[in-house]
Amino acid sequence: MSSLQLTGGWIEVIAGVMFSGKSEELMRRVRRAIIARKKVQVFKSHLDDRYAGLFSVSSHDGRSVDAIPVDSSAQVAARIDPMAHVIAIDEAQFLDDGICDLATTLASRGRRVILAGTDTDFRGEPFGPMARLMAISELVDKLHAICVLCGAPACRNQRLIDGEPAAWDSPVIMVGGKEAYEARCRACHIVRRKDEGQGRLF
Repeated sequence: MSSLQLTGGWIEVIAGVMFSGKSEELMRRVRRAIIARKKVQVFKSHLDDRYAGLFSVSSHDGRSVDAIPVDSSAQVAARIDPMAHVIAIDEAQFLDDGICDLATTLASRGRRVILAGTDTDFRGEPFGPMARLMAISELVDKLHAICVLCGAPACRNQRLIDGEPAAWDSPVIMVGGKEAYEARCRACHIVRRKDEGQGRLF
């Protein structure tokens, strides 16, 4: 995280591919805020019930913090505790674009807003509201994993279906873990064309 000193409210985004440690970093910031005696409220998309379940944010290594499951920015807004100093939201890529306006409103009212999410989908394109969130935030940390094929910094989410790269026309949202996704670099990332078996999409 940047050493920039901020006052009042602000937005910070933790972005990157799967397996890069985004949820772990969000939880670290939440725990530090709690140690600093700030009232913290944590939300997560209801689509992600992996690892520790629906009512917690969890990392791939099993660590977790309690969270409120939501499926829209309106649900986040309706559940905001007026006494909360810090609002943390995990898996922000699954929420609607209204989360950008909500984050801006919360920051303008003096809240620290922390959002974590996968910034690109399995095709390598911007995922949900993440690009706009990164643009409007004061702080952005883009994390990388390690490419499972060549060991380079991984910046792409490789979706696998029955062990093979997914086709371009597969649904954008498909929640899964190591059985369905791998972290890969740009060179090793493959998306099959609809009419091809193993062709790389350029």
